[in-house]
Amino acid sequence: MSLDASVKKEFLGHPVGLFILFFTEMWERFSYYGMRGILTLYIAASATAVDPGLGWSSKDAIWLYGWYTMFVYVASIPGGWIADKFLGQKKTVMYGGLLLCIGHGVLAIPQDWAFFTGLALIILGVGGLKPNISTMVGGLYAPGDIRRDSGFTIFYIGINIGAFLASISVGLVAYYYGWHYGFGLAGIGMLLGQAVYIWGQKFLVGVGEFTGGDKVSPAEKAAANKPLSKIEKDRIIVLLISFLIVIVFWGAFEQAGGLMNLYTDTKIDRTIGLSWMEEIPAAVFQSLNAAYIIIFGTVIGGFWVWWKKRGRESSSLFKMAIGTIIMGLGYVFMMFASKEASSETFGKAAMFWIFLSYLFHTIGELSTSPVSLSFITKLAPLKYASIMMGIFFAATGFGNKLAGSIGESSQLTPYSGEVVFDKGQLTDFMVKDSMEIKNQNNKIVTVYDYPINEDKNFEIKSNVFLEDNQIQFAEFETQKDLNGMFKLEDERKSELKEVLEENNATRETPYHARLVFEKDGESAKNIENKGDGKDYGVSFVLTEEQNEQEYQTFMWLTIFTVSFGFLLLLFLKRLKKLTHGAEDKEVEGLEAEGYEIADTEIKD
Repeated sequence: MSLDASVKKEFLGHPVGLFILFFTEMWERFSYYGMRGILTLYIAASATAVDPGLGWSSKDAIWLYGWYTMFVYVASIPGGWIADKFLGQKKTVMYGGLLLCIGHGVLAIPQDWAFFTGLALIILGVGGLKPNISTMVGGLYAPGDIRRDSGFTIFYIGINIGAFLASISVGLVAYYYGWHYGFGLAGIGMLLGQAVYIWGQKFLVGVGEFTGGDKVSPAEKAAANKPLSKIEKDRIIVLLISFLIVIVFWGAFEQAGGLMNLYTDTKIDRTIGLSWMEEIPAAVFQSLNAAYIIIFGTVIGGFWVWWKKRGRESSSLFKMAIGTIIMGLGYVFMMFASKEASSETFGKAAMFWIFLSYLFHTIGELSTSPVSLSFITKLAPLKYASIMMGIFFAATGFGNKLAGSIGESSQLTPYSGEVVFDKGQLTDFMVKDSMEIKNQNNKIVTVYDYPINEDKNFEIKSNVFLEDNQIQFAEFETQKDLNGMFKLEDERKSELKEVLEENNATRETPYHARLVFEKDGESAKNIENKGDGKDYGVSFVLTEEQNEQEYQTFMWLTIFTVSFGFLLLLFLKRLKKLTHGAEDKEVEGLEAEGYEIADTEIKD
């Protein structure tokens, strides 16, 4: 069946429908990446701040981030199944978008129940929209149309325009106006995407329609029930192997929203000294990846076309292997950053390491991710089109969970204890400072006072060492005795003592820690007891241990991803054989005559 005339209409050499899907996905990704950019920062933000977060540790924030991003993509499996069996891609995208609009709207409500409810709705919405809109892009092109890869690259650039705009705008709005205003701005982006999709339906007639139910002809039912051929089975095998590549790639790449985000916040010198912005908010650095894609997307895509026309190896599997290697090399720069930050006590690394790392990650991504999307539409049997796309995004989800687990392992579990000094003793270790608080009218005002008088967090830089076989704490600059200020948890005292003993941490060669003092969140809500100095706890990690843990994480990410990429190149010929030449007959200028995924008639 030929596509409707409006669907055949072209713009810049591609179907107009591509640009409808481009802008829909652009705004959907604006909402997703805008929210993702501030997610771990919000979770880890103090629950007693003027704009409170959840107050979780960095380790726990990355843990939740890993599970959330996994479920976002794993939901693509039921999303693809629903599209294939009941609704078709087009309607499933529509309903997924509606759920996303509701989810982001709920997320903007400053309540804990709304935060977790919003996350659940976003998971369901992305599961319906993400795999099916990508499958629809493939449905705009006929089998063998060489424009397919460039079409997916254009689509991918749309994704990253949304991510770029979101990371800057949502990051700045959250920084200046509050977390939930940032979440709300992300939701406005999703509403725009839904509006574009509804308006552009006339350019998508016949694309992503439901092919089941009473409308199916006997011939089409027979085709749907026909057993898979050997070629189709082999192609499914190679697709499943490619999904393993996806897991490894995203397991390394997706440190961006977790470990890399928190590392940028705490270990990168973001100072720029402008009158209107003293330092760049950490969330804004999430825009680097998207900016690089916008700049280099067509360059990298053009390079691979040029490379192929010269008769060189340019299969999707080859590009994915090379992309994995290049992306992994980006962590070499994070190793340098880690070394620089740890070269001095409580030091920070220069911003350019982050710029270089994201540049390599982006070049690797451009060689891997849009290609893998196109690869699925070339190899997947028609009747399993959305399900295979769903499995691809599920693999991306498992990669995100792997990323969360890796990032979580890079963060040490803090030592903690209970503060026993009274308020007067604690102020001896503080200085008055300007801080923002909410007054009785719930308006934000600036006061000049000791943090403890406003139930605010404060920190003390400390030397940590052993003396007379006892754990000792002394203020870093003044060497004031901090012992007796707090009582450590007994079960971890021996662990801390063992670490200090193994590393010969003495008064002359101490280890170091930022002692973070935070009032219990529930106690801080009691306005009557504000400023009483009670119910404070302390937590810390040893700086040297944390720096080494992060360095080791960056190093092993480099070693594993680069080695994995070279292993793929070693088995490339065997894997290509399983595709049965699916990429061997790509030509320019084919007209799309229907919605097909893989040409299964190619013979060995």
